[in-house]
Amino acid sequence: MERKLLFCLSANNRPRALSWSALLLTLVTLLVTSNISANDIIKEFDGGTISGSSFEFCVGDNYPDHVSGVMVSGNSGENSQWVVTDEAGKILGLPPNPEAVNFDGAGAGTCFVWHLSYMDGLKGLEGGMNVSGLEGDYDFSNSVAVYRNQPDAGTLTGGPFEFYVDGTPDMVSGIAITGKRSGKNSTFVITDKEGNILGIPPSLAAVEGVDFDGAGAGTCLIWHLRYEDGLQGAEMGLNANDLVGCYDLSNAIEVVRKEKMMVEAGELSGGPFYFCVDGAEDMVSGISMIGDAMGSNSSFVITDDKGKILGLPPTLEAVEGVNFDGAGTGTCLIWYLRYEDGLQGAEMGMNAYDLKGDFDLSNPIKVVRTETDAGTLTGGPFEFYVDGTPDMVSGIEITGKRSGKNSTFVITDKEGNILGIPPSLAAVEGVDFDGAGAGTCLIWHLRYEDGLQGAEMGLNANDLVGCYNLSNPIEVVRKEKIMVEAGELSGGPFYFCVDGAEDMVSGISMIGNAMGSNSSFVITDDSGKILGLPPTLEAVEGVNFDGAGAGTCLIWYLRYEDGLQGAEMGMNAYDLKGDFDLSNPIKVVRTETDAGTLTGGPFEFYVDGTPDMVSGIEITGKRSGKNSTFVITDEEGNILGIPPSLTAVEGVDFDGAGAGTCLIWHLRYEDGLQGAEMGLNANDLVGCYDLSNPIEVVRKEAPIVETESKAFPIPALDVLNVSLPDFTSRNVDVSLFDTAGNPVKRGVSQIENKKIAFNVQSVPGGLYLLRISQPNGKTVTKKIVIK
Repeated sequence: MERKLLFCLSANNRPRALSWSALLLTLVTLLVTSNISANDIIKEFDGGTISGSSFEFCVGDNYPDHVSGVMVSGNSGENSQWVVTDEAGKILGLPPNPEAVNFDGAGAGTCFVWHLSYMDGLKGLEGGMNVSGLEGDYDFSNSVAVYRNQPDAGTLTGGPFEFYVDGTPDMVSGIAITGKRSGKNSTFVITDKEGNILGIPPSLAAVEGVDFDGAGAGTCLIWHLRYEDGLQGAEMGLNANDLVGCYDLSNAIEVVRKEKMMVEAGELSGGPFYFCVDGAEDMVSGISMIGDAMGSNSSFVITDDKGKILGLPPTLEAVEGVNFDGAGTGTCLIWYLRYEDGLQGAEMGMNAYDLKGDFDLSNPIKVVRTETDAGTLTGGPFEFYVDGTPDMVSGIEITGKRSGKNSTFVITDKEGNILGIPPSLAAVEGVDFDGAGAGTCLIWHLRYEDGLQGAEMGLNANDLVGCYNLSNPIEVVRKEKIMVEAGELSGGPFYFCVDGAEDMVSGISMIGNAMGSNSSFVITDDSGKILGLPPTLEAVEGVNFDGAGAGTCLIWYLRYEDGLQGAEMGMNAYDLKGDFDLSNPIKVVRTETDAGTLTGGPFEFYVDGTPDMVSGIEITGKRSGKNSTFVITDEEGNILGIPPSLTAVEGVDFDGAGAGTCLIWHLRYEDGLQGAEMGLNANDLVGCYDLSNPIEVVRKEAPIVETESKAFPIPALDVLNVSLPDFTSRNVDVSLFDTAGNPVKRGVSQIENKKIAFNVQSVPGGLYLLRISQPNGKTVTKKIVIK
């Protein structure tokens, strides 16, 4: 049974292999000598010495590769064996002799051949084991290396290629090398079909630079070659089948070079043709062929302007049967084609510039297809009255796809007679349709190519000749105006206060001779927004304007003919359209007063001679009304005071009013208010006004407490002492009044040892009334004399 080497190493790793060999030999020697004691004198086994140098084979070529001349000498021992290992010491074979091994089947790599001498009982000497695992008495000889080379040229992809020998350079492209490759050297080889070497380009770039047109008709083969040093026969003029050495050739890429036959398409005459894409059939005619056309096959080719093949009509008759209107806008080219068998690329959707084979194309004839589109007009329709007032359209827009070299607008009557040709939309919107009299006009947008005939005033748009398109029309209806007169309204203006009480107008009358088939009253706000459409004057006088809130209303009388537009709630009277007339308006002014909300209080004071002022009052919420003030009343509404501001309210001394309850109000009012006077009653106010909520001020009588107190000295000069044995507060209020009740001096004094000391040094001499009080209401009043 043939043994195959199981470990391979390339020739590039030989130095490393030799290092492994030396290491392995050292390990084996150490294993052997470790069993020999220092007292041993005679060695019973010796692997001996192998003669012969290393070997180098080219494997994988099915030629047997055997070593020769490997001999061992000086060996001894009970047993001996030849051993073949890889570089790591793995046993690949145990041949009876070195010449028995065929190294061609082992693949690329490096092997070692050894001679082994050993004593009985050796363990581990088996294929697949490693010599480092041997157990027993043994000795290895030196080794002989066997280097196995196996070049691989991989696989070429690309092609095959086919060229015509026509003087035009023909280069291959797109070739690639794939798959496993090995071998010290590489090149490309170009041969004929018999293997004769025509060229040896060193690289793929060099291959793609070869002009195969110069080789004449025939077939070339492109190969990739990998080889080891020493290859013989790789020369131009020799044959690749005779190469000698260690090498590998890839598969071949075929390059076929054909002799080109004489092909001539001649010349086309006729055209160019210009068609309007308008739904009408467009066929070419009058095309003819000039010159002597040559070639086994023929066809016509229709392409777009980039060469994309749109059709392949076989004859001139077929070309003249093509309806170019169906192709839409663009440019077509008509060609005549003559060719030999094998033409590639003559298919719908392919490009005529990419045809491959023996062929010739004539000159092209151009077919230009133009499409005009005027788009869509939006806006309108419009309706005007012929009344001497200029009537212009507005809001017209052109939408959608538009095409065509030239554009304009056309105004016609209903029969298509051209009344005007305004060049732009701005010019259209500048046309005064009132001057045309009663009737109907149509506004069109026109897009057209050069050469249009019939676009003139006085002619008819239905008779236009050329490549053009008209948009949809916008209708403009002009009506004769019937005499409408609303007359004049008298009465008012009216001024109402929005206070929850009903407010109706009255006394309105109509003056003049009103005319018009229909009538109504119109109530608007001051901007013209329609709030109501009462049909009669009685209905107007039944409207409660208080419910409309603050603002200004206008009452109009309207006379109109049928077809009036815009007379609806929420619309604007200034936007009415139709035959109508509005009278003068009567103004209804609705005023709303709001005094807001007072915050602060309520307040409670003792009437004790000490001034009592309110504070912290604020006005909040919505306020309205031309005028404002504050009003202080008693509980019955009798007006006690009218302070003009919040500051004035906070300056009022409520102590002087005596015991009772006051109410503070905020008043907002319009001009003409009656009854806002002291001594009158707030419940009787007349006019447009509003009172806020009241703030209550309660004034109580101060409790009188009898107490024993003495003032000294009398008359007082600088300091007046007053004993207060029944007072419990630490501080008391001290007030000094003259005999008329006017305050002279006030202050706060501290009670010490049941008495106070009050400085009167600055008070002029005379008779005074002294009042002392504490917070719980206890008060003492003394008449004193100051010197």
